[in-house]
Amino acid sequence: MDAFYASVEQRDNVAYRSKPLAVGYPEARGVVATASYEARKFGIHSAMPSLTAKQKCPELIFVPPRFEVYAEISQQIRTIFLEYTDLVEPLSLDEAFLDVTQNHKQIPYATTIAREIRQRILSETGLCASAGISYNKFLAKIASDFKKPNGFYVILPDDAEKFIEGLKIEQFYGIGKVTAQKMHEIGIFTGYDLKQQSEQTLIQLFGKAGQQYYQNARGIDLREVNPERTIKSVSGETTFDCDKNDLVLLIMELYHVAKEVMERIEKEAFYGKTITLKVKFADFKVLTRSRTLSYRIDSFKPFWLEAKELLKHVDLGGKSVRLLGLGVSNEVKFDTQRDEPQLSLEFPVE
Repeated sequence: MDAFYASVEQRDNVAYRSKPLAVGYPEARGVVATASYEARKFGIHSAMPSLTAKQKCPELIFVPPRFEVYAEISQQIRTIFLEYTDLVEPLSLDEAFLDVTQNHKQIPYATTIAREIRQRILSETGLCASAGISYNKFLAKIASDFKKPNGFYVILPDDAEKFIEGLKIEQFYGIGKVTAQKMHEIGIFTGYDLKQQSEQTLIQLFGKAGQQYYQNARGIDLREVNPERTIKSVSGETTFDCDKNDLVLLIMELYHVAKEVMERIEKEAFYGKTITLKVKFADFKVLTRSRTLSYRIDSFKPFWLEAKELLKHVDLGGKSVRLLGLGVSNEVKFDTQRDEPQLSLEFPVE
């Protein structure tokens, strides 16, 4: 989907149309969740601090997110996908892989299906979508961004090698800013440059991901579209309005994060046994601490007790904290027998 959250807000409120708009909060600690294309002309993008966005575009309109509305529209779009194929792998509310090699309507060309789906989405939701078409997930993902907004791009097998060689390394799916910078330092700026590196060299430099980079540079991606993508973790975090360095205040903030994560655990029916604490300091340095239990987390009391202990063992070193987060991973399908620890009430929590 094209600028999904922002496009929904512009669709639902005529006053927002053709104007620079950001979904998010304008407060000092706010960030941009999505920016409309009118806002992107000013250099505004997702994850940008709200104050920076305001400086770039003083007339920028901020709209609070309505995730329940976005989720409802996402389900409406997925219903359209399923009319064509059962092989639908959602990546997020606004993006999915579809394998249409065999499809319910016996349409021989993926381009025909892409045009139909885009028209269906527009007529049924009033929103624009872009599509990328190719013979594997890596290339289809890159193609989907190539003609945005409201377009589609096809990468045929015979064209793939030349296409990949001409890509900037930043355009490779799965290569972020940090990895791209590391590649620049060793002279890799394009897909052609990447292709000149041996598989062994890339693995030495980038670990297991190096093998993926080696294959992608040659147009190889053997991953299948998996409609049964499993959740690997459940998490939540909060960024404070003001930095905090008092342990009691941080514990109180962590309590609310733990409650939110527990609600998600129950909603997703995902029960893991590894708890991870994330602490981001005022200087933006991030520290994580994890603990793997002998039992799965399926109730709030033991979860909260373990999370609190993780925080207590963090050496703040007199530094202020900007953000706290919690995650649960390492899923356990069936619980083991345990004695549930008793909750320690050192301060009022509710």
